[in-house]
Amino acid sequence: MDLNKQHIRYFLFSQYLADGVRTTLEIVLPVIIAALLGHIEMGYTIALGALCVSVSDIPGPVEHKRNGMMYCMAFVFVIALLTGFLNKNVFLLGLLIACSSFFFTMFSIYGNRAASVGTGALLVMILRISTVAPPTEILFDCLLILNGGVWYMAIALLFFRVTPYRPAQRALGECIHAMANYLRIKAAFYEDKKDFKNEYHQLVAQQIIVNEKQDSLRELLYKNRELMEESTPQGKLLILTFADVMELYEQITATWYDYESLHEKFGDTGILENISGVIKNVATEMDNIGLAIQSNIAVKKQYSLANDLEKISAQIAGLEETDPGNLVLKNIMVNLFNIGSRVDELFNYFLAGKHVKRSLQSGSYYNQFVSHQQIDFPLFRNNLNLQSSVFRHSLRMMLTCLAGFIIANLIAFSHHSYWILLTIIIILKPGFGLTKERNIQRLFGTIGGAAIGLLILAFINNSNILYALIIFFMLGTYTFQRLNYIVMVIFLTPYVLILFHLLGLPFWDIAQERLLDTVIGCTLAFLASYLLFPHWQSTELKSYMLNVVKANIEYLHKLKEKMCGREIAVLDYKLVRKELYVSIANLSAAFHRMLNDPKNKQQNSSQTDRFVVLNHILSSNVASLSGSINESGIKIYPEDILQKIKMAIRTMEKTLQILDTEKGPGLMAEEDYNNTIESKPNHLQLSNQLDFINKIAVDINKLSVELAA
Repeated sequence: MDLNKQHIRYFLFSQYLADGVRTTLEIVLPVIIAALLGHIEMGYTIALGALCVSVSDIPGPVEHKRNGMMYCMAFVFVIALLTGFLNKNVFLLGLLIACSSFFFTMFSIYGNRAASVGTGALLVMILRISTVAPPTEILFDCLLILNGGVWYMAIALLFFRVTPYRPAQRALGECIHAMANYLRIKAAFYEDKKDFKNEYHQLVAQQIIVNEKQDSLRELLYKNRELMEESTPQGKLLILTFADVMELYEQITATWYDYESLHEKFGDTGILENISGVIKNVATEMDNIGLAIQSNIAVKKQYSLANDLEKISAQIAGLEETDPGNLVLKNIMVNLFNIGSRVDELFNYFLAGKHVKRSLQSGSYYNQFVSHQQIDFPLFRNNLNLQSSVFRHSLRMMLTCLAGFIIANLIAFSHHSYWILLTIIIILKPGFGLTKERNIQRLFGTIGGAAIGLLILAFINNSNILYALIIFFMLGTYTFQRLNYIVMVIFLTPYVLILFHLLGLPFWDIAQERLLDTVIGCTLAFLASYLLFPHWQSTELKSYMLNVVKANIEYLHKLKEKMCGREIAVLDYKLVRKELYVSIANLSAAFHRMLNDPKNKQQNSSQTDRFVVLNHILSSNVASLSGSINESGIKIYPEDILQKIKMAIRTMEKTLQILDTEKGPGLMAEEDYNNTIESKPNHLQLSNQLDFINKIAVDINKLSVELAA
């Protein structure tokens, strides 16, 4: 199937589109019903409550979604009341804006869901700033807003009850799709005349996406009581399939070679191009599986890996058998076979009987793979200092919103100047790089969306068509709000222009005002992120590096324990593996964010880039070696082999000491193992792999010296 068509089908069955359709209906229906009853203004007020609560409805377990929406409704109601009673006095209103923007921005210490609850409360405050009414009318409007929130939550929970497994199915399909794209990037390393450095950067960027998909799916599955119950075969099937997906991902990541050397040696044989083709075919097979799971349909195996592997094996057999370099090609073939076997296991999802025979672990087992955030006041209190990045960002948000409010009142361009504040709370992010990126997207999205809106209003006068277009642009807005920000803004701007035009306001003036307010808000957000308690990503890189080194040391220790004959609990190994994947993805993401900071605020960018690459290569080779040891059947290895893995651990522990001068531990004591050798096979290949691991560990150590300096 053509990749573009595949992407389109993934989008059509995605959670983004499903949420976009549902959110649009939940906001539009109150307006339509109220209009039919002759009370359209009430409909708009109810829709406002639904809109604000929808902000807190981010993906996750249903219990978390419900709690988040309930908290959001409560805060929205209280803030709407306060705004209504205080907006007659500009000084009291300014005080409310300052306090609210600080207080609700601090919610981010409790995670993304809590942060979205705070955003919903700020949104209702900003959209109600210009509404001046008598106290009784204010209370009535706030009750309507509360009813809108209740309506939204009721329908959202109803959708979950009717289709409880669809969010998890869509998330699982998206995860497999992201892994298939990761595998396609790896296929490019076997193609001739490739820029390996650029390909690696693409690989790291995709690894960040894969990690995000895995984390969200892990939370969705392991924190969901309905899915964790043994009595629900579909939930059990999803959890077991995700376990298979993680085993497949380990096989995919457990390969890293000197690709330049491979091309120099085998580039003319055609073997590498054939390997690339096989990898792409496996990725396509994964995509077919992911799409079938996401769209809730069955699929059959379409690609026979065995035939292609036989052809490549024949090519390898035709090479000089005495050439030790051929072992690398044979390792690649073994890895491809393992990947293919893991992909075949995913087809068990469509043969439920085979999977259901397997049993789930206990809830406490799965809980160890997810983080748990407690909502308590001590955490809030402990972050009330300038050492906390959340506190600094909250101060930044407060001062910027206050400046935006003052400017909006000074220019008095129109009563819609609350758009300045709206732009600020959406654009201003904790990091400078993300704020800058959002600034650019907001400006270009607004200009593009305004052009589309003005063209529509210039040539279309039929109100029925315009109402239909509003619903279309709403659908685009709520579909892309978590998927692509600039596309969301392009949909949002004509939606707003057409809406105000239908309310009888001059659309040209509205367009000018929106553009002016957007420019003012973006400028304030950009200056604040640079001047007010700035947060430069380079200051956090050290902690991410330490986490990666610690995770690699733990991974090496597990490998050593295997080679010394110790039994390793599957849970312990999987937790170490998960921590390694997360730490490398976090470091990669932090490095990419640093590249968006001003040049004079970036530190050691080239060394950090190399550090990320080397740690990824190290973990890939350790994973590959771990898999080989499992398959070999050898329980205990000779001392000369064990010394090499111990040497790599010591080198990485020295690296940890260099990077963490305050808390770096002493060298770990060597255990006294009884190394009775069971068998003495040819360990040449194993020895070479360990030598390569040691070389990578030494290179990381040298880099740490440069970074520490």
